[in-house]
Amino acid sequence: MIWAAELRRAVRSGRAIVLLGLYSMFSALVLLVVGFVTRELQAQVNAKLAENGGDPEMATQAAEQMRQGVLGFLASNDAAMMEALAKVPIVVLIVFKITLFFLPAYIALMGFDQVSGEVGPRSMRYLTVRARRSSVLLGKFLSQATLLVGLVLIIDLAIFVYARIINDDFAFGVLVLNLLKFWSATIVFSLAYVALTTLCSSLFRSPAVSLVFNFILLFVFWLMDSVGRAVGEENLLRFLRYLSPSYYSTNLLHPRLAEFAVSGAAYAAFAAVFLFGAYGVLRARDL
Repeated sequence: MIWAAELRRAVRSGRAIVLLGLYSMFSALVLLVVGFVTRELQAQVNAKLAENGGDPEMATQAAEQMRQGVLGFLASNDAAMMEALAKVPIVVLIVFKITLFFLPAYIALMGFDQVSGEVGPRSMRYLTVRARRSSVLLGKFLSQATLLVGLVLIIDLAIFVYARIINDDFAFGVLVLNLLKFWSATIVFSLAYVALTTLCSSLFRSPAVSLVFNFILLFVFWLMDSVGRAVGEENLLRFLRYLSPSYYSTNLLHPRLAEFAVSGAAYAAFAAVFLFGAYGVLRARDL
């Protein structure tokens, strides 16, 4: 009941429209910039080949080599993943990687007041009289997760349709299959950060403080992942990357079930830890 009520309130308040507009503007900007840079690079390659008397086959080979290089970078040079993503336009992969990097911040803006907005003015007490605190917490978490699922689906669908328009060889069957794959990967990735936002919102009575603390934690997780990847394998600091949710995003698009399952299990574990932490805080708090 709380899940449905919170979802209806979020939709009727206009927040969903604002969040969709914000996410759409950012995704469209990234899509346009990436598309422009890709076309410019291709034009420069074609111009240089034309100056050197190159034939169309050489231009095609150069373009394919450039594509394989970018695909290898995005897929961490994993042969199985590169083969599975070979038919997906590069612009979709780049936009996916960039939006995935900024998605945790978007989630924080989306739900920073889901609990603190009730705890601050003490309106939470009226809910906890009629429902368990665990039900209130889980209902608010599911409400934000459901809203995010819908928003991500709309944006991903728009990105794939745009890619289909500018790439005639992007078959409809491949589009549908990869749309479901990218959407599922984004949802698995997002649920842990929705739970983190729930935890941060439960820690403080002020929504503004919850938001700032959420951004601090996101920076700390990013720093742990970056340091863990940068140091050598003999350095003990390499283990820091395993404590950051973003480290496990690499294999969310992996074609092998075992690789995807490890990442999915890691995000499920992070979500469970954050939710249990939020429940512990809310249970001990004087409402």
